[in-house]
Order: sequence, then C-alpha cells, then structure tokens
Amino acid sequence: MLGVAMYTTIKTLKTKGLNKSQVVKTTGHDWKTISKVFKAIEEGKEYPERKETEKILDSKKEDIIKWLEGGLTGVLIHERLTADGVSVSYSSVKRFIKDIKRKNNIFIRIHTDPGEEAQVDFGYVGLTKDNNGKKRKTWVFNMRLSYSRRDYYEKVYDQKVETFIACHINAFEYFQGVPNCVRIDNLKAAILEANFYEPIYQQQYKSFAEYYRFNSIPCRIYRPNDKGKVESGIKYVKNNFYKGRSFKDEDDQDSQLRNWQDNKCNKRIHGTTRKVPDEVFYNEEKKHLNPLPLQRYKISEVGTRKAYHDCHIFVDYNYYSVPFQYVGNEVEIEKTNELVKIFYKNQEIATHIRLQGKGKFSTQEHHYPKYKRYSETEYQERYQVKMSKIGNYAEQIFFYILENSPYSWTRTIQGILSLKKNFSNEIINLSCKRALAYGVNKYSII
Repeated sequence: MLGVAMYTTIKTLKTKGLNKSQVVKTTGHDWKTISKVFKAIEEGKEYPERKETEKILDSKKEDIIKWLEGGLTGVLIHERLTADGVSVSYSSVKRFIKDIKRKNNIFIRIHTDPGEEAQVDFGYVGLTKDNNGKKRKTWVFNMRLSYSRRDYYEKVYDQKVETFIACHINAFEYFQGVPNCVRIDNLKAAILEANFYEPIYQQQYKSFAEYYRFNSIPCRIYRPNDKGKVESGIKYVKNNFYKGRSFKDEDDQDSQLRNWQDNKCNKRIHGTTRKVPDEVFYNEEKKHLNPLPLQRYKISEVGTRKAYHDCHIFVDYNYYSVPFQYVGNEVEIEKTNELVKIFYKNQEIATHIRLQGKGKFSTQEHHYPKYKRYSETEYQERYQVKMSKIGNYAEQIFFYILENSPYSWTRTIQGILSLKKNFSNEIINLSCKRALAYGVNKYSII
C-alpha cells in the first residue's frame, strides 16, 4: 500500500501536468497503482485509504510479533490467523510482516541505574592471523555496562557456550564485579529458542548465571532497542579499532585491543552521555556491582548425543547409561574432568563418574526397564525353572552345563529348550539322561 508521502508526490506530479505514463516512469510504480491514485485524486480524496484487512491486522500485531519471535514463517502466521477466524489474504500478511521487520518504530530510550545491567553480543570482524600464521574467522565479544557505558572487549574464534561463558567471566573480573542482570542477544549459544516470553536456556549457561547471581534477559528479535547500547559498542569497535588496522598474530591483536580499550575507548567522551565512561564507572557505578564469587566458575564442555537402544550414549570413546525412557531421543551432555552429566529438555536425568581410557561402560542398573534388570543369580534361576519343567535329568544337566561352561551356558540351554518345538518333554529328558551318562554338555550332541 502507498504511504501518504508517495500519495502526495503523485498528486503533485499530476498537478504539474504529468500524465500517467510519465508518473509511472518517475515513481517506479506500476500502471494499475498509478491509475487508482489518479482516480482517488479526481474524487477529491486527500490521503490513501487503508484497507480494512490491515486494520484487522493492527489488532493482531502483538500476536504476530510473538509468532515471529517464535520462528514462525509468514505462511504459518497466515494459517494461524485464518484458524482464528481472521479473513485476510497472505499478501496482506506478508506486507504487514515486512513493515514490522523494518524496525523503524519510535521507541522510548531505556535508562538504567548504576550496576543494574550489562549488555553483551558478538560482532564478526573478518579473518585475522592466529599465532601459527593461519587466518581464522574472528569475532569480538563486547560487554557494556549500561549506566557508565564502560566496555570490555575480547577477540574470539568461535561462539560456543564455553567461549561465551569464559568471556563473561573475564568481563566480570575486568569490572571487578557483577551487574544485577545481563541482557543477551538471541545467540544459539545462550538461548535454545528465540522466545522472549519463555526463554529456554542451555543448562550450562543457566547454572553459570546462578553461580554468579545475575539474571539473564534475552532481547526480543523485533525489539532492536532492547540491546541498542551494546550494538553501538560493536559498531564502535569495528569502525574505530578494526578498520584499517593490521596484526602480526593473535597475541599482537589482543595487546592492541587491550591498549585501545583502556587508553582510548573507556577514556573518551561518550557520544550519548557526554561523559567519560571510566570516570562514571569509578565514581558512580563500581560500588553498586555485586561482588565476584570466591572461586571461578568451572567451565564444562557441552554437547548433544543420541540415546541408543541399549540405553547408553557414546562420549569420548566410552559409554554412559541413560534411563530407558529416553532411548531414541537426543540428550544434552555436560562434561567436566570428574563428571559426565546428562540432561533432557533441561532436566538432569543421569550423572556418571567420567571414565578414563576407551571402550569402557558406566552402567546404572536402574536405567534398564524392570523386566530387563536381573542379577546373574536371578537369570540362572529363570532358566533352571524352565529346565526343571522338562524333567529331573534336564534340571541336572542344567547344573552340569553351568559348571563346565560358566560363561557360555546360555546358548546351550536355550538350544535345549528350543527342542520343545519338535519333541516331547519325555524324549528331551531322556536325551539329557543319556548325555549325563556320557559326560556330554554340547547342544549339537544332545
């Protein structure tokens, strides 16, 4: 739909004597659209009329934003609106979504108290050399205290959960304290689903936040002003540090970044506050930060694994059991030097001592279903009962086979029991009697 500005432009061109073809060429709009506007102008209409469907969508705007933040496509949103009884075309929905995504709405500037909030994000800065001379994709991590605008920057080569947490720890130690909350971008490393209202955190980031006693707040996808301060910080470091600068290796890059951060970035007069971040930090904000814990948080490795049909997952060439209910599902793992923790949908379902070496099993019997949990004695008793039902000699040969083949008796006994398909218990029992007489314990001979 044409906006008021374009409608006015077309009206002005028409007033100056341009015909439809000339207006089409000048504005880039199609003939049909220009014809409609000409007709509206001739009817004396001052502004373009909004379609009724768009008025209906205005009332659904919050729902549409929520669905967008939940990852729904325009097609799925149209389906949901139709299911809700809203009569609207897909093209209208598509146009409405496009307007939302322009992100040019007026917003209220967010003010925060000292020590209340920090904002974090990653920004890609291109390829840089590591200490081996290899060019690697490089990101810069930024944590900015929202009140003083004091920045912490760190160069990284990935956006893993472990890296994300390590950067947080380094930033907290640089600030010598922890803010009450950290506003994070919708990174896969920190939030599994980009849903502002019900964020699902990866278990490790959640436990890390609890350890440092801060609240983590995700930024809504279509609310860019939620995290405007740190996005300005990323833009600032790209334009004022990385642009036009070269580095010998990663150590040189780290050194230059730290020097720039401490002597230029945090000592400049900030463009918005018109104050020096370091001065505001030391005079007003630092005393409001929460103290650091006595010990650093121990960062563990995380990942996902599939639970196999034998109730085990494979981790670093060893096997760890999970409850049978999770067979076939993907579970999350968290590894430290001492433990392997296993989670399903953020609920801890198993903990094991981490195995050393390769090809070893850590199995907890209660992870198997009850009908599978038999001790060796219980297992033997089950087969003894079955053999005794055939006859006395069959029961005797069970013990004889068990004594002579303690590690492979199962297949022999199962073979004897399978003879019941073709022979009576009496014939099988007599065969067992003859086998005992000749000291035979092989199924093929029996």
